[in-house]
Amino acid sequence: MTERLGADVLGMFRDAREVQIETRPAPDVPPHRTVIWVAVDDEDRAFIRTAYGARSRWYREALAGDTVGIVVDGQRVEVSVELVEDDERIEACSEAYRRKYRTSRGSLQTMLQPEVLPTTLELHPVTAA
Repeated sequence: MTERLGADVLGMFRDAREVQIETRPAPDVPPHRTVIWVAVDDEDRAFIRTAYGARSRWYREALAGDTVGIVVDGQRVEVSVELVEDDERIEACSEAYRRKYRTSRGSLQTMLQPEVLPTTLELHPVTAA
């Protein structure tokens, strides 16, 4: 995937300290929301990652579904997620987290642990099929 989110969405993601991710294990099940961090790198790529590794509920549900919702200040943005498997984007996410969350040292260090790096996801706009 190479499509990027719009400037308005990227701006909201840059400004928000925390957002909520909304996932669904199945279409007929109520959505699950939890607070996460989102960061945007210098190339306008938006990333998320879980501090709890692959066992995280929202992470498993995000990978299993077609789309997730990112809720920022009450506004829901529907996005698709791409598992990041290349070192360049994993490091870009880590650097974006370092810049944005530098004052949250303990939590930041958790998000930079080697075991959670493989949970990096890039956010993309939802495209019509």
